[in-house]
Amino acid sequence: MCPDQESRRPEATVTRTDHGVPSRPTSRDVARAAGVSQATVSLVLGEKWHGRVSERTAGLVRDAAAELGYRPNLAARNLRLGSTRTALLVVPALTTEFFARVYTGAAETAGEHGFGLVLYPSPDGVGPARDPFASARATLDGVIASSIAVDALTSIRSTGLPLVMLDSDPTEASAAAHVNLDIADGMRQVTDHLLALGHRDFIHLASSVDSWTFDVRADALHRALRGARVRTVRAPLNVGAARQAAEAALAGPVPHPTAIVCDDDIMAAGACKAARRLGLRVPEDLSVTGFDDLALATAIEPELTTVALPAEQIGRRGMAALLAVLDGTQPAPGTLPVQLLVRGSTAPPPPA
Repeated sequence: MCPDQESRRPEATVTRTDHGVPSRPTSRDVARAAGVSQATVSLVLGEKWHGRVSERTAGLVRDAAAELGYRPNLAARNLRLGSTRTALLVVPALTTEFFARVYTGAAETAGEHGFGLVLYPSPDGVGPARDPFASARATLDGVIASSIAVDALTSIRSTGLPLVMLDSDPTEASAAAHVNLDIADGMRQVTDHLLALGHRDFIHLASSVDSWTFDVRADALHRALRGARVRTVRAPLNVGAARQAAEAALAGPVPHPTAIVCDDDIMAAGACKAARRLGLRVPEDLSVTGFDDLALATAIEPELTTVALPAEQIGRRGMAALLAVLDGTQPAPGTLPVQLLVRGSTAPPPPA
């Protein structure tokens, strides 16, 4: 019987084992319940029915599958297709919410396309990320790497799997695609804001992490502040180390710098603590800016002027880029914009 000619759907039945216990529903059970062929079931549940099966028949198949609780055997299907439908997201660490938000965006897009996403923090931050599987080639379809130095991916890159890099050096030729944030423009927005307020004496509280994204921040800041006084102080990416570095930089002879530009919000929190310990008021005596717009930015007082990065969006774009590469199509080009959020931690410098 042609699938579009049935007058009613047969009563749903489920295959039983020799002991009378219902077995897991099969595509044959769905076909019998919907009154169609197994081939039609495969077309509908594989989302390949458009133009080949009517809307009515597709609805009958979906209803029968839902009623029976049928789930496709993904392992068998993937074996036939030579695909695992699984991707790996490598991040430097899970110590900030930025990478959790990148994962959230990537996982949403992966789920919409029937992909699984494994999150893997590199054990040594931006150091070499060991292959987390005995054989990545047999376990994964592709890799997404966020904010990681090129040499951190030596092991995984050697597998030959498609690689999409996020917030990373766009000249890295081994990547099949790049998805970047406009980090340089974010730092230009910060410096334009501070210069407009009248600041001319700065400290750059820079991350000591060797990463493309921090190199771009430093380069953009120094280009924008040519003609102003800028002193760079480096510190590890944590509040305590940033506080110590900022405190040492501010403890010198007066006049103090009037603004501290920090590579991220965590370091900015450390700078605010250093100012308080030295009896300096933020922003009356010292303006402080961050980068990332973490939850921390509005948890401290005064709230932090910072650059908001669309973490979920870069995750979604990264997964979409990997899916495009796997499909043999060109990923969407372009750099994602960022936005300066002016809050209470910046003000004009104190009178000379």
